[in-house]
Amino acid sequence: MTANILIIEDESAIREMLAFVLDQHGFRTSSAADYQQGLEAIVEPYPDLILLDWMLPGGSGIQLAKQLRSNEHTRQIPIIMLTARGEEEDRVKGLEVGADDYITKPFSPKELVARIKAVLRRAAPTRLEEAIEVQGLRLDPVSHRVTIDEASLDMGPTEFRLLHFFMTHPERVYSREQLLDNVWGTNVYVEDRTVDVHIRRLRKAIQDQGHDRFIQTVRGAGYRFSSRL
Repeated sequence: MTANILIIEDESAIREMLAFVLDQHGFRTSSAADYQQGLEAIVEPYPDLILLDWMLPGGSGIQLAKQLRSNEHTRQIPIIMLTARGEEEDRVKGLEVGADDYITKPFSPKELVARIKAVLRRAAPTRLEEAIEVQGLRLDPVSHRVTIDEASLDMGPTEFRLLHFFMTHPERVYSREQLLDNVWGTNVYVEDRTVDVHIRRLRKAIQDQGHDRFIQTVRGAGYRFSSRL
């Protein structure tokens, strides 16, 4: 899986260094130089993790973290605070407003990448064996069954994995490439259009009572699982 990381940092040299290091380690990056730019950059498809500087022009990282945690669409995005502040009280404050980790400048690229990978592992769905249910559509990873109002559905293994991924990552838009990486795996060569075929099969399998509307096409971006119209 290739994670998308948003860097919100006002110092251009640090911002460019972070982007370079992360790009070298296979991450995708985008960046913002101040509070407002950072806020405007946090849109669908949402980043998988945010590197957030404590002090920003136009506002503070603490304020931005609070705002993200108060919004239902962004509250699950992992945040690592970047700061020159090393006092314990400041670290605690950052964690209290919802930051997942805290790294003090200066830091080594090796440490940064290790912290990012650790936070992403923690942020991944931790209850993969628990059944998931959305408005009567229920997927049980243990028994490998999908039901709608307790009626079993016939579904192929790829459609099952695709649905499982969607249901554990709702309200986020994923490109065909991202779906290939997450569902098929990075070591398998599959054409992008293959995703469309399996999306059609998945929609057909769950179309009873209109559940196929959950698999939404976002023109020019990809697909999203959402129970909202």
